[in-house]
Amino acid sequence: MSELKQNKFWRNIDVPTLVLYMLLVVIGWLSIYAAVYDENHQSILDIERNYGKQLIWIVTAVFIGFMILLIESKFYSVFAYGIYGVTLLLLLAVLFFGKYVNGSRSWFEIGSFRLQPAEFAKFATALVIAKYLSGSNIKMDQLSTKLSCIGLLLLPMSLILLQGDVGSAVTYVAFILVLYREGLSGNVLIIGVLLGVLFVLSLLVPKTYLLIGIAGVGLSLLYVFRKSRGNIMMTVVGVALSIVIVLGFDYTFNNILKQHHRDRINNLVGKEIDLKGAGYNVNQSKIAIGSGRLTGKGFLHGTQTKYDFVPEQSTDFIFCTVGEEHGFVGSLVLIGLFVGLLLRIVFIAERQRSPFSRVYGYGVASILFIHLAINIGMTIGLVPVIGIPLPFISYGGSSLWSFTILLFILLKLDSNRMNIIR
Repeated sequence: MSELKQNKFWRNIDVPTLVLYMLLVVIGWLSIYAAVYDENHQSILDIERNYGKQLIWIVTAVFIGFMILLIESKFYSVFAYGIYGVTLLLLLAVLFFGKYVNGSRSWFEIGSFRLQPAEFAKFATALVIAKYLSGSNIKMDQLSTKLSCIGLLLLPMSLILLQGDVGSAVTYVAFILVLYREGLSGNVLIIGVLLGVLFVLSLLVPKTYLLIGIAGVGLSLLYVFRKSRGNIMMTVVGVALSIVIVLGFDYTFNNILKQHHRDRINNLVGKEIDLKGAGYNVNQSKIAIGSGRLTGKGFLHGTQTKYDFVPEQSTDFIFCTVGEEHGFVGSLVLIGLFVGLLLRIVFIAERQRSPFSRVYGYGVASILFIHLAINIGMTIGLVPVIGIPLPFISYGGSSLWSFTILLFILLKLDSNRMNIIR
C-alpha cells in the first residue's frame, strides 16, 4: 500500500469513535482490576488474574479491529449470508459439544480457552439483516419482508434459547429498532410496549380481573372506533392477542422459564423477597452503588468490592464497581461515554450513501443500546438479572472480541461511505 493510500485510509477512519472505544476499553480494564483486586497480586499485568487475562483480550481485540480495517468493505456485504450461516452452525454445534457454564451449554472449551458463539452471532445477524434489507425491491411494508426478517432473527434466537442462554436471546429484540428505522410501522413498537406492560400485569394482577379489564378496554375502543373498519379489526386482534397472552402466561412462566429466572422476576416485582437467595446479587449491587454516593470511595477502596459481597462483579455486575468507587459522578461519566458512542454511531449510520452500511450501523447501535440498558438496569434492580455483559467493560474475551468486531466493521464501512456497497 502506497503512502498516499495509507494516509487516505487513516483519514477516513472516524477518530471520535475510535477514541470512545479505547476509553471504554481502558475503563473496563481498570474496573476489572478493581473488582478482583488482591493485595497478594498487585501487578495489573499478572496474567494469572482476570485483569491480566483481560489485557491479553484487549491486545488481541485491537489487532482484530486493525485487521478488519484492512479488509475490503465489500467483503462484509458479499459474505454476509456466509458469515451468518457459519455462526448458525457454531450455535448448533455448541449444543452437542459445548460445556455447561452457569446453567447453559453455550461455550466451546479448549484447555483454558473458552469461546461463546452466541456473542459472535450478534454481528453476523446485523450483517445479514443489513444485506437483506438493502436488496432491490425490498420494502418494509411488505408482509414477505417482515416475515423474512423475523425468520432471520428467530433462527439464532431459537438456537441460543436451546442452549439455555435467555439473556443473549433477549438482546435480539433490539433489532426491532433497526426495522423501525427502515419503515416498520410505529404501531408495532406501541404494541410491543403494551404487551410488555401486560406481561408485568400478569405477574401482579389475578387473571380474572385482568381478563375483565381487557374486555372492558376492548369494548370501549370498539365503541370509539365503531365507524372505522380498520381500527375495529385492529382492536379485535389486539384484544384476542392479549387474552391469549394472559391465558398462556402461566404455562410460559412455569414451564419455559427456569426456576432461577422465575425467582428473579418474582423478587423484582415484589412478589417474593429473598435477599439471601434470588435477590442477593441485586441487593448487594444496590448497596455497593448507593455507598459510593456522589464521588465514590476511591479507586481500589470499595469495601463491597474488596470483600466480594457482589457475585460476578467483574462480569455481569461490573457497573456496581464503578458506582461504589467513583460514585454518581463516575457512573454518569461512564454512561455519558456510552451515550456519546451511541449518538456517534447513529450519526455515522445516517451519513452513509449505502443502504447496507446504514442498516448495519443501526444494528450496531441497537445491540449496544440494549446491552447497556439491560446490564445497568440489572445492577440497580430495574430489570431481571439475565446475565449479559456491559460492552467493552465486563470481563470476557468473547464479548470484547464480538463488540470490537461489531464496531470496527462499521468503521470500515464508514471509511468507504462515498461508495454504494451491495
